Amino acid sequence: SATEKPILLNDIADAEAFISGAEVAVIGFFQDPQSPEAQQFRLAAGQIPEVPFGLSSSAAVLSHYGVSANTVTLFRRVDNDRRDLDMNNRDVDAKKLTRFVRMNELRLVTEYNPVTSIGVMQSSLHFNLLLITDKMSPKHPERMRKFRAAAELYKGKILFILLDSNLKSNERVLSYFQLKKSQLPALAIFHTPDDEHDVLTVDEISIERVQDFCNRFLQ
Repeated sequence: SATEKPILLNDIADAEAFISGAEVAVIGFFQDPQSPEAQQFRLAAGQIPEVPFGLSSSAAVLSHYGVSANTVTLFRRVDNDRRDLDMNNRDVDAKKLTRFVRMNELRLVTEYNPVTSIGVMQSSLHFNLLLITDKMSPKHPERMRKFRAAAELYKGKILFILLDSNLKSNERVLSYFQLKKSQLPALAIFHTPDDEHDVLTVDEISIERVQDFCNRFLQ
C-alpha cells in the first residue's frame, strides 16, 4: 500500500523529494535492507506513525549524504539540521531508535516535554519562544494557528515551542519564568547561551503581538 513504511528511496532525487516533503523525515541507510539493524528500523517506523521513514541501500544516496552503511539520519526543516545515529553499535534497537527520533523531532512548533527538551537544548538555534498555555482551553486551536503562522516568519532564527501548563513536568518552567497559571497564556523568549529572557502575559495571541515581542528582544 502507499502508506507502507519505510518508503524505498532508490536514488538521490527520491531522497531529496522525501526530505523536502516533511517537517521531520527519517532515513535509514542500509547496505542490506534485510539486515537485523534494518529490521529494528522497520519496527521503530511502525511505532511512530506521524513521522515519514525512508530506507535506502543505494551507494550513490549514501555517498551524497556522507553516511556510512547502517546509519539512521533525521532531517528537520525548522533549523535546517540533521542528526545521525550509528546502527553499527549492537545495542541500538527499535526502542533506542524511537527515543532518538522523539528527542530530535523539532518542528515549526515543537511541543515541550522531558524528551524534546533535550533536542531543544542541542539545537543550533539559540533563541526559543515559548507559548505557555492550557492545551485544554477551547481557545487553544486558534492560538496555535496564530503561533504557527508567526513561527513561519522566524524559521531558522527562533525555535517556537508550545508548553502545556497542565503537564506536571512543566511546572518548574512556569516557576523559572515566575508565572502562575492564572496569568496564562504567556509568551516567554529565551536566549540559551546566557539565559537572558523576557516574559509577556497576554489576553490573546496575535501574529503582530508575537512579532513585536520577538523583534524587541532580538534588537
